[in-house]
Amino acid sequence: MKMISVDSRSCIGPLPPAAARDLGSQTLAAVSHSDRHLLLTTIVPGEEVNMAGLLGDLGVADLLSFFNMFRKTGILRFTLEGGGKDLYFQQGEVVFATSSFAEEDLGEIVYGLGKVDRNTLQKARQFVNARNPLGKVLVEKGFVNSKDLWQAIRGQVETIVYHLFTFHQGGYAFIVKALEDEEIVRLSMSTQNLIMEGLRRVDERALFMRRIGSLDAVPVPASQESEGLTGTQKRLMQLVEAEVGDVREVLRRSGVGEFDALRLLYQLVEKGAVRIEEAPPLVVDGELGEILTIYNGALTALYRAVAAKNPDFDQEIRLFLRDLPQPFSYVFREASIEEDGSIVGGKILANLAGLEEGDKKKLLADALSELIYMECIVARQELGTAASAELIRRVQKISSRVKDLVGR
Repeated sequence: MKMISVDSRSCIGPLPPAAARDLGSQTLAAVSHSDRHLLLTTIVPGEEVNMAGLLGDLGVADLLSFFNMFRKTGILRFTLEGGGKDLYFQQGEVVFATSSFAEEDLGEIVYGLGKVDRNTLQKARQFVNARNPLGKVLVEKGFVNSKDLWQAIRGQVETIVYHLFTFHQGGYAFIVKALEDEEIVRLSMSTQNLIMEGLRRVDERALFMRRIGSLDAVPVPASQESEGLTGTQKRLMQLVEAEVGDVREVLRRSGVGEFDALRLLYQLVEKGAVRIEEAPPLVVDGELGEILTIYNGALTALYRAVAAKNPDFDQEIRLFLRDLPQPFSYVFREASIEEDGSIVGGKILANLAGLEEGDKKKLLADALSELIYMECIVARQELGTAASAELIRRVQKISSRVKDLVGR
């Protein structure tokens, strides 16, 4: 927890880097205080923050029930480890949701339903802008039909809400706001049904994962024959027999959604038709491995210098990776940072699976360049322009080697 002090002139600070970044230079109003708290909010016409707090004894289910019971209209905003989520309420019912978590991006939901492959999704993202969101591009380019898109949007909102129940720490704020001018797809959903289903899925998923272990594990046919498989179980069994990949890939290709496919796989394991094997370690070799090695050399040099001045630098890096736009945030999804500041490559390689080799190299180099750029800025801030000049010059020289390797 970042400690903030109030001095004799009533000046408050310093703010945590993430809070300072989000608030920028906005004017704040003190709307509530006691001897144990101080609530500051931004001033936005037509919007009022009238409830804020921390998850803990008051959990997600309690919050959703409260806003449903009192038929609230507005946006419930969650700030969580790894990302943020917004739930849109209209008269107490959830009508839409957004998320900064990479796995809850609309493109990833469409991909997870097996409607597009990774290469097609990457091509579609190239046409996305403020006037042409991803869903519109996918339909206009003929990659999916309108029915598939509607299914994906509804599945995205449900996924955002259901995953919310796995969080027991984080902050929230409710913004009272009319939704008439919001550019959202209004869905007809029952908040109470979402609550009950979300709680059920948390319990059942924990049961499934105790047996399956990891989404990175590999399902293989067991020697034991299993009689009496249902039609959906047989279709999932065919994917296992075809050796399409790890658990995550089998679930994606099932076409029934991750949770339902996870249940089917659990049932196959229980029946003895499938066994789960530990995934072999992913080794990043070839040109992708060379790109990662070169950039990790630069990242390690930057981290060593900056972390000596700023012990919270690793947390700033994680927040930066969380807030990267697509497709960069997906490149780093679930990727871990070593103690020396380098990026572990195995998960990144898995995230790039399905792309053409040239696209893999370009996307990996572009994503790592974003991270390098951010760390150079922080290095200049923490070390000073003069002290950081030589370090940044060496880092830029390292980065130029990658540009030559990628062929740009």
